[in-house]
Amino acid sequence: MKLTDNTILITGGASGIGLALARQLSARGNRVIICGRSREALEAAQADVPHLIARVCDVTDLDDRDSLQGWLENNHPDLNMLINNAGVQYRRDFDGDAAVADLEQEVAINLTAPIRLIDELLPILKRQPSAVIVNVTSGLAFTPMAAVPVYCATKAALHSFTLSLRHQLKATGVRVVEMVPPMVDTNLGGGMRAKGAERQLAMSPEEFATEALAQLESGRDELLVGTSVHTRQHGEAMFARLNGF
Repeated sequence: MKLTDNTILITGGASGIGLALARQLSARGNRVIICGRSREALEAAQADVPHLIARVCDVTDLDDRDSLQGWLENNHPDLNMLINNAGVQYRRDFDGDAAVADLEQEVAINLTAPIRLIDELLPILKRQPSAVIVNVTSGLAFTPMAAVPVYCATKAALHSFTLSLRHQLKATGVRVVEMVPPMVDTNLGGGMRAKGAERQLAMSPEEFATEALAQLESGRDELLVGTSVHTRQHGEAMFARLNGF
């Protein structure tokens, strides 16, 4: 697909993978809109990449999403790419205390919000000659890391949803893509590593973005980068190795 002259919305675009994608897509001549909950983080991203358009939005909040949808209709009606990147990851120990703290927030940000946002923005996307929805999942969707069970479960659910959405929209002009990061050096989960992954080098966000966008441009619907190739291929067979058993 052509990765120039698009109008792109990236959720969670102020840092990590989202910002790396925004930086590279902006450099290719696209109009890139980033959204997130922190105005300060968005302003810092704009200072780093001046051509970015920033919009404060909590994608789990109905009013915020409604406001975003109306703003896009009025200001960027040519939106033709949505990248659902926003995500959070919490360590949870069900053999300890507070195993379900912030449970609803983790499920909402990682799973419910992207599904709702897709539904709300599909009318805009369907009006374009061609459009793309990119759902960012994780290699952990296929081989869970036991310390972050809800994160892994939400990413597995988003993977499943993406397959079904692709099937349902196959007769439309909206392409559905899954972007599957490996271990990337961001602050997601506080930089925590599973025992079996402690010696693995994390890919930088820029390295990930470069490879993922190359695969997206080539027309692939499942963008497997780095070790996510192996977790996708072997799945639960890698569970013991990843978790240091």
